[in-house]
Amino acid sequence: MSLFITCPVESLERAAAFYSALGWPQNPEFSGDGVACFAVGEEHFIMLASREAYAGVGGTEELIGGPETPSKVTVSFDLGSRAAVDELVERAGAAGGRIGDTDDYPFMYQRQFDDPDGYHYSPFWMKSQPES
Repeated sequence: MSLFITCPVESLERAAAFYSALGWPQNPEFSGDGVACFAVGEEHFIMLASREAYAGVGGTEELIGGPETPSKVTVSFDLGSRAAVDELVERAGAAGGRIGDTDDYPFMYQRQFDDPDGYHYSPFWMKSQPES
């Protein structure tokens, strides 16, 4: 199953620069006029859409927040090690993201960051898995 998460953004150029800085490759096949698609995993994509492009596929202005509006969802995903989690979050901070909490549970290590448009991410590493 493929998964596409579409995020309306204030500035497509700024948002694309942020996601590129995370090290996620842009997929030109799904990018184009008003949208930029980034592969965050095998068959998992973040679609960045200008507000106009987002509205054109059924989104409405009432649903579009901004950096000062808390995200309505958290996008969580596992990485292969604590170091990989730390590296991604540090890249997010260096690219202009807001760094949030770190949670070090007995079963999981997790950190938080928001992108410049306020979308919330929570990469984690499950301690029951060997680090890669």
